[in-house]
Amino acid sequence: MDPVQIRSLSLEALAYLGDAVWELHVRTRVLLPPRRLQWLHGDTVACVRASAQAKLATCLSPHLTVEEADWLRRGRNAGGTVPRRLDPATYRLATAFEALLGYLFLADRDRLGVILHLCDEFQHHHGPDTPSPEA
Repeated sequence: MDPVQIRSLSLEALAYLGDAVWELHVRTRVLLPPRRLQWLHGDTVACVRASAQAKLATCLSPHLTVEEADWLRRGRNAGGTVPRRLDPATYRLATAFEALLGYLFLADRDRLGVILHLCDEFQHHHGPDTPSPEA
């Protein structure tokens, strides 16, 4: 997809795509070592919940290019209905994280791989729902 087409997409559409990218990445990552399905599911849910995504967005910020930081900012400011059970700031950061991944999936798969690796490293060292070092 060319840059003009990507920019024509709504931030919600990019977040929709980014949600799928992140979930598939996490599901692939948790497959090894082999475990029961319930453990795979539990590990996946811990990593893809909004609070974990919001922490990743915060931790990624210093590693982003100017353009990526702009996509993250735009994603955070996107409209949308916040689920009642979530803090609005957490939801918006999680949406920003997903929008960034959606953008990178369409625009730069190599860079997406770098960002996903950074996310994996953070979650490996700190756990999916551990407060970020900056918090």
